[in-house]
Amino acid sequence: ARLGRRVRGVGRRHGSDPPAAVARRVSGTTGNAPRGSMTSQGVSSQAEARGAHPRNLSRGARMGNSALRAHVETAQKTGVFQLKDRGLTEFPSELQKLTSNLRTIDLSSNKIESLPPTIIGKFTLLKSLSLNNNKLTVLPDELCNLKKLETLSLNNNHLRELPSTFGQLSALKTLSLSGNQLRALPPQLCSLRHLDVVDLSKNQIRSIPDIVGDLQIIELNLNQNQISQISVKISCCPRLKVLRLEENCLELSMLPQSILSDSQICLLAVEGNLFEIKKLRELEGYD
Repeated sequence: ARLGRRVRGVGRRHGSDPPAAVARRVSGTTGNAPRGSMTSQGVSSQAEARGAHPRNLSRGARMGNSALRAHVETAQKTGVFQLKDRGLTEFPSELQKLTSNLRTIDLSSNKIESLPPTIIGKFTLLKSLSLNNNKLTVLPDELCNLKKLETLSLNNNHLRELPSTFGQLSALKTLSLSGNQLRALPPQLCSLRHLDVVDLSKNQIRSIPDIVGDLQIIELNLNQNQISQISVKISCCPRLKVLRLEENCLELSMLPQSILSDSQICLLAVEGNLFEIKKLRELEGYD
């Protein structure tokens, strides 16, 4: 009876946010950091005197060296460095001074294309890293050195795969990779024994292979992919309670019946596939 109620209300848990809101909450991107002045009057006037266009100024000049310095000084005291929507094209090299201080880094909504391998692996106390809405295409192997990292949010980048060392992020609990270019379920996730929530929505995943049975996660979001096949092994996930498969390419015959009868799943969201929800209610195990 419980599963029946959950499927009829697909996409929304009783007393909670709709899927989009859940995804946003998981990603850790709610709220906006206070914005400082991106260009000081002194820099602007000097640039105009030389005939330089503001867009041609260096990264430090555009946002103001004093502003960046102020953020670094604050982070030294708080352990939190947040610099969102500033047009940064590089990971700030100034942060290497804080490798033993920082617990949280949020550089979302910039234009960062890569993470410096020689720096990123040194933040050994880092617990949360957010780089949503950037231009990342690859992640360095050195990311695996972040042994205390619990939350990693990389929504809306250009990632096609994860590094082979990704499974060494032993403390990771929440992973958000929505809006990337992943074409398969990353097998590295099966090595992460403390992982609770994974958001892989809005990628290019076409099938869910047998390795899915080794996942230890509680919630898996696969909305808006191209999934047409799901391994029956998904019903073997020992902790999986929430499975989101909305807006994929699933025929009803491709949905393992064991999800209904032999799994721990109590919320199954499947709207927007190639079958009507009422047909699902006719399957054995739906009651």
